Amino acid sequence: MHTIQNHRSIRKYKNNNIDEKTLNDILNAGIRASNTGNMQTYSIVVTKNEDIKKQLWDVHFKQNMILQAPVILTFCADINRFNKWCKLRDAEPGYDNLLWLYNASIDAVLASQNVVLAAENKGLGICYLGTTTYMADKIVDLLKLPKGVIPVATITLGYPDENPGLTDRLPLNGVIHKETYQDYSDSDINEIYNEKENLQESIDLIKENKTENLAQIFTQKRYTKKDNLFFSNQFIEVLKKQGFMNNK
Repeated sequence: MHTIQNHRSIRKYKNNNIDEKTLNDILNAGIRASNTGNMQTYSIVVTKNEDIKKQLWDVHFKQNMILQAPVILTFCADINRFNKWCKLRDAEPGYDNLLWLYNASIDAVLASQNVVLAAENKGLGICYLGTTTYMADKIVDLLKLPKGVIPVATITLGYPDENPGLTDRLPLNGVIHKETYQDYSDSDINEIYNEKENLQESIDLIKENKTENLAQIFTQKRYTKKDNLFFSNQFIEVLKKQGFMNNK
């Protein structure tokens, strides 16, 4: 519980390598995660090579923590391996579709969270990179991902060189629904987001971004409709290329 409650994203790392035993312990924790049908339709690409990291840095919007962290882990939805096993055993697979993109993506994320908890429990720091799905086409080429494999999540992994404060979270009643989903009234929304909106950090962000409120920072600055549509269409093309959109 201490590890869970003290999670924070680390964006600055010490110049310390992670020994192979520690890394393997962390990865073994990852593969113990729950998964669909015990099929483990995911793969983890471990990147240490400085040249490849430099290329990943460029792809991931040039975030310097990628160059600092000794290890970059890319978690991929992967039906390629399972398909090949099935075919070698005269069992015709039917996983090249949207359902199995969804299942395999869940598997990959579950594995990634086990890795995160194991790493933080050993005193390492991590940061999820939200750029993975935005730049999936470039990552596919860079990491030589075959058909049936698509990147889902990326984390930087290393020893922290900073100790940031905990990031705020919505209150429990903001995300928990008892028995059935209870839709939110306007007063519910105002109550749930009140603390977040009144944080000094939020007030400073509103001033910095010259918006009327915090919500507009998300819609007008961070995740605009224009960008959302562009990257959505781009991602659909990657899914087609990687063989996840067979509806027959």
